[in-house]
Amino acid sequence: MRKRSLAGAAVVAASAIALTSCSAGSDDPAADVDFSAAPTGALAAWGFENADDVGQSRLDYAAGQLPDVEVTLDATAFDAQKFTTRIASGDVPDVVQMDRRYVTTYAAQGLLIPLDACFEAEGVTPNERWYQNVVDDVTYDGGVYAVSQFYQPPAILLNMNMLNEAGVTPAEFDTSKMDGLLAAVGKIYQASGGTPSRLGFDPVATGQGGLWVLGMGGQLTDAEGKPTLDDPANAAGIDALKQITDAQGGYAAVKSFTDSFDTFGDANQFVKNQVGAQVANQWYPNVLGAYRDQVSLQAVPFRDAEGQPFSLASGTAFAIPVGAKNPAAACAWMTDLTSTDAWMAAGAARAATIESKGGLNTGLFTGSPEADAMIRDQFVVPTGDSGFDQVISTYYDVVESGKSFGSSPAGQDIQNELNNAITAVLLGDKTTEQALADAQQAAQRAYDNATAN
Repeated sequence: MRKRSLAGAAVVAASAIALTSCSAGSDDPAADVDFSAAPTGALAAWGFENADDVGQSRLDYAAGQLPDVEVTLDATAFDAQKFTTRIASGDVPDVVQMDRRYVTTYAAQGLLIPLDACFEAEGVTPNERWYQNVVDDVTYDGGVYAVSQFYQPPAILLNMNMLNEAGVTPAEFDTSKMDGLLAAVGKIYQASGGTPSRLGFDPVATGQGGLWVLGMGGQLTDAEGKPTLDDPANAAGIDALKQITDAQGGYAAVKSFTDSFDTFGDANQFVKNQVGAQVANQWYPNVLGAYRDQVSLQAVPFRDAEGQPFSLASGTAFAIPVGAKNPAAACAWMTDLTSTDAWMAAGAARAATIESKGGLNTGLFTGSPEADAMIRDQFVVPTGDSGFDQVISTYYDVVESGKSFGSSPAGQDIQNELNNAITAVLLGDKTTEQALADAQQAAQRAYDNATAN
């Protein structure tokens, strides 16, 4: 039986707001929403793109829990410009799926309904259902604005064929000990005519830039979400990336080489021995599982400046826009999709898919500690490959060490400006200090625009 509380109905009006009047200073947009109402009627959802076995099984589970709700699914990808246009025109979906970095931006503009009363009505305690860092990603001004899904942490994948050939041990890939790391990189790296033919380490400088900056002691935002890209502590992570890329022919050469990787294909960088180690999110071993007879893998955690395992949250979330016509059904649908039972249905579906294809089960990383543990216990069995088993274990170990990127109304802009700064430094176009100062100016403008009254 669904747990609903009449007290949870109190929180504010979901009347449509023109973009020109939306701001952090707008009235609370949930006051007239009765999340305790029975979930019935039509529900328009947008953004559940290309549902695979994991997605479809959860959709089926939620449908079974909500027989009186008729879901219409727009499975096209989320588009930021399209979203704000739809809000302004009144063509508002009841639920929208987006990257978590967007959530605070729209919350600050008054475009999303806070979900604290939704969670109360559904009997959900956010910091119990999800990892705290996952909740932090979608928290703004004391309220939680989205229902999160997925958290696939990064770690360092090791190509043991290349490490063994070079006489390098996994322990040498310790990001808290740069001298030893650079020595290991140098033993593996090879080039021809100044062009890399194999990398000792691909740090994924722009794709994983936040990991390096935050892991080395920096911060992207303050407690209020204001950008802090010019914090001097941010230099350490960027300088580490420059050392690593300079040791392998420079960033331009490294980037050109990694852009040529057949990442998802038969000639991927591990099969072709083009990389000794690479920062990779948890999903990538699923790709490499198809090539287990050709690769030898292990993994180590990314370590922060103090030598401790460090990881960052990332993923998507469901939110209810202001002006949604059926917020009660939206609340029930979102929380059902991310319940432990829904994730167990997904775990069973994925296990069946893997068995039919003869693949390896590396687990599902859902954003929920309870679901992660139950899926691992029931479905993640020894693969018969000790290297892959060690990789799977490493990702399960590091998921507990996760931190939030920092919730900010300018979250996506901060990420973009950080990547611009990193690129400028690695190419030698700017000093670290100047690049971060320029990035801060741009990010601050975005923050000011997002929070303007």
